Amino acid sequence: MRSDTSPPGLRIAAAAGLAFLHLPILLIFVYAFTTEDKSYQWPPPGLTLDWLAVTWNRPDVWAALSLSLEVAAVSTAIALVLGTLCAASVSGSRFFGRETISLLVILPIALPGIITGIALRSAFSLAEIPFSQWTIILGHATFCVVVVYNNAIARFRRVSGSLLEASYDLGADGLQTFRHVILPNIGTALVAGGMLAFALSFDEVIVTTFTAGQQQTLPIWMLEELVRPRQRPVTNVVAMVVVLVTLLPILAAYYLTRDGDQVAGSGK
Repeated sequence: MRSDTSPPGLRIAAAAGLAFLHLPILLIFVYAFTTEDKSYQWPPPGLTLDWLAVTWNRPDVWAALSLSLEVAAVSTAIALVLGTLCAASVSGSRFFGRETISLLVILPIALPGIITGIALRSAFSLAEIPFSQWTIILGHATFCVVVVYNNAIARFRRVSGSLLEASYDLGADGLQTFRHVILPNIGTALVAGGMLAFALSFDEVIVTTFTAGQQQTLPIWMLEELVRPRQRPVTNVVAMVVVLVTLLPILAAYYLTRDGDQVAGSGK
């Protein structure tokens, strides 16, 4: 018989693990309001809201934030199209080399980011493509596609084939079947994959370093600001915003896919 309560030791271990993971993040929120502007002291000598106004009035913060949002949005859009099409192809038919193609699709996110960054920089230089916002977008799309693909193919495999057969038997063509049958069944998976891709793109550093040129996304701006001796709380305010921006889509993706183990059209 399954017990509704866990042993005290297990609960203590779980609490210790959560504290180990999240206490450093909570420190960011504390240091965003400290009165000390040059170093990190514990406990903070005082707390203030002044750094929120200072950050709000920094044009370089807004420029970096705008670039990060634009890159993440376009990269996610590209990933949704390519990831969905690839997942539909791999899951909808059997052909020689299908598993190899699936492996190649997920390879960019399995490789270390520095390998992907060096490869992309070499390719752009060889093709004489100037580094710009679009090279960052293409770099981010390489791993965003993987996130969408993984979500989409998992949901495709849970869609009952009888639904598609019934749609074709009733006279629907491929586009109508996708619009009225497939898309409603995989929609939440695509939204979740898009949100995760957006979050990954928004806070990506390594690939961006190799593909950005003179462009500064928000994570790159934060990395450079950390070495400056003044106004370090501004960096923590921005980091706090990044945590919130990336946390919300991840939570939304979790709630959208937590019931995804049910097979659509299987007589639920």
